[in-house]
Amino acid sequence: MALIRVERESAGVAVVVLDDPDRRNAMTVDMGDALRATTRELAGEDELRAVVLTGEPPAFSAGGDLAMLEDYARRTRDEGFDATEPMRDFYSRFLSVMDLPVPVIAAINGHAVGAGLCVALGCDLRIVADEAKVGLNFSRLGLHPGMGGSWLLPQILGTQRAAELLYTGRLVSGHQAASWGLALESAPAGEVRSKATALADEIAEAAPLVVRQLKQTLTDPAATLDAALLREAGCQAVNYGTEDLREGLAAGRDRRSPTFEGR
Repeated sequence: MALIRVERESAGVAVVVLDDPDRRNAMTVDMGDALRATTRELAGEDELRAVVLTGEPPAFSAGGDLAMLEDYARRTRDEGFDATEPMRDFYSRFLSVMDLPVPVIAAINGHAVGAGLCVALGCDLRIVADEAKVGLNFSRLGLHPGMGGSWLLPQILGTQRAAELLYTGRLVSGHQAASWGLALESAPAGEVRSKATALADEIAEAAPLVVRQLKQTLTDPAATLDAALLREAGCQAVNYGTEDLREGLAAGRDRRSPTFEGR
């Protein structure tokens, strides 16, 4: 099995599908290798403007592969195995979505549990199914959260709500999670992918060079206002020399929608 599938529904937008539905898209080393290879390939596409990440139904991802966790636990107890480096590399496989130079939208069309939710948290934007169960259930397994969950969740939800979910390992509905701000919105499962691709299409209509600049700005925010102003001025200095700005200004004068070519 390929485990990762890429579909193209519109110009500039790639839909990346976690494709192991029989195991509810459980995260394995093989799937991680396939995802990392896919993101590296997509990152090299100059025409790419947005990416949607979703799972082949019925789930987005049920989380880490239990067989791998059981093997690491046995080897640690019996052999003194140190899982630190293998786990760090495992995280990097799936969080390679964060290395894409364009916005990534997680279409959480079904349950997203443990590491399955972590990879969605690593995306720039999220739309979640009303009825999906989502959460970081690591404490219910006897395992500290991994794949950035203990860092990403507080960034998105704030410290108290994130602490509640991390300490309890509770799973909540997508509707509830969205009301807390974990996602932009929740919707019936059958509408999640279409809403995500519609958002991706809207992003793809914006000036692609600016969107890529914004991806860097929002991923690594400046520490101070002065630093932010300097970066903004530098970005705008680049934009002044582009054909896209010429087109955007002309479209504004003509009261029409601009057509950007990324140059």
